Amino acid sequence: MRLRRADGSTVHLAYCTNVHPADDLPGVLAQLDRFAVPVREHLGADLLGLGLWLAAPVAAALAADVALRRKVRAELAARGLETVTLNGFPYQAFHAPVVKHDVYHPDWTDPRRLRYTQDLAIVLADLLPDDAARGSISTLPLAWREPWDRPRWQAARAQLRALGQALAASEREIRVALEPEPGCVVENIDQAVAALSGVGSDRIGICVDLAHLACAWEDPRDAVAKLEAAGVPVVKVQVSAALEVDDPQNAAEVLATYAEPRFLHQTRSAGGAVFDDLPQALASSAVGPWRVHFHAPLHAAPPAPLAASTPVLTEGLAALLAGSSCDHFEVETYTWEVLPKAARPTDDAGLAAGIAAELAFARAQMSTCGVN
Repeated sequence: MRLRRADGSTVHLAYCTNVHPADDLPGVLAQLDRFAVPVREHLGADLLGLGLWLAAPVAAALAADVALRRKVRAELAARGLETVTLNGFPYQAFHAPVVKHDVYHPDWTDPRRLRYTQDLAIVLADLLPDDAARGSISTLPLAWREPWDRPRWQAARAQLRALGQALAASEREIRVALEPEPGCVVENIDQAVAALSGVGSDRIGICVDLAHLACAWEDPRDAVAKLEAAGVPVVKVQVSAALEVDDPQNAAEVLATYAEPRFLHQTRSAGGAVFDDLPQALASSAVGPWRVHFHAPLHAAPPAPLAASTPVLTEGLAALLAGSSCDHFEVETYTWEVLPKAARPTDDAGLAAGIAAELAFARAQMSTCGVN
């Protein structure tokens, strides 16, 4: 959806299609009629933004074939859909039975990660609407934190510099955003600023995922101020919420229903306890409050005594819309299929309705910040 700031500039709001399993182009295109069009119709919108996720083989095939890129753009336009942002974090097989640490491979020390991101930039340049100011691609925050050493730092920075040069040569403005995430080399805003020092490209910045920001126990306004002071652009915002619980020991039974086998659910306590997955946290005696990296549907409160980090989301949106020029916002709740059974949609129509409700929630929050 296209929204407007008070100054008349456009802000794009989309939902990320990594919620849908598709590792080939026919699967990606099938999503349009199966989910995206019903979401748009639920919202009563003439135009709906998609944050497309394209697995590496799909991106490579599209990058090599301009006619195929034009076909995808036409398929989007015919359905009242558009794309200004891509999710380039998962490389492929994001809906395998077990993903966990695999989502961080290949990392930014591996030439395959650079090639994939360059392919995405080629694709996005042709998918962008003619009147879009720019495009964005979110990517992983360099790597999982272990193993990591100086040679890996050097390799990653060299690849980011090469990426910056390639982006600068594009006819359309495409920017790439590192997405800080718990457990990674870049987990918080200070680490993000340090990681981008020396990269030397204004086409590479940060994707602020508001659930990840919550799990890092960072104050949203402080985070935005640090990025502005360092001159690091906020390229993209993922509008998301984490699980939160004040007394995890008394909530263990409910929390255990979110400990599922596909994704990592990094858990952090306000007191500094660090767990790389929810089952580890549940086996500990760490006191709360905790925040858990489980993207919760934005519009629906989780079962008591759990809560969502919605206050961080609302404060983050207010700070970002007031203090940055970011114009790409993406709802990224990829966890619908692994929610506890009682909260999970039972069919495609239920999922489309849930995604539409999330977008309506995000739009309402942005409206309170003067973006309509």
